[in-house]
Amino acid sequence: QVQLVESGGGFVQAGGSLRLSCAASGSIFGINAMGWYRQPPGKQRELVATITRSSTTNYADSVKGRFTISRDNAKNTVYLQMNSLKPEDTAVYYCNVDYIVSGNHWGQGTQVTVSS
Repeated sequence: QVQLVESGGGFVQAGGSLRLSCAASGSIFGINAMGWYRQPPGKQRELVATITRSSTTNYADSVKGRFTISRDNAKNTVYLQMNSLKPEDTAVYYCNVDYIVSGNHWGQGTQVTVSS
């Protein structure tokens, strides 16, 4: 059974840092891309960053130079290191995992709140 468990969200002041983690289970045949998306209050869900199985990364322009996505294939876990956080980074952050065979799945979301 596919399960994604997110952790690491919380409240931080502007300029601070947080690290999100997402552990994926239920992968018998492996995982392709992994990524993070976010949904700010009153807005649509948007891409933050993605990483392929071979660790090629892609970032939204708004987070380039501040956020770093990484993954541990042995642990089926994806991370998002968020530095120099801004109030506009406030959102619910969702993990997204593309399983080989099982397809695409979303985590339950974790709240990140950045105060000014």
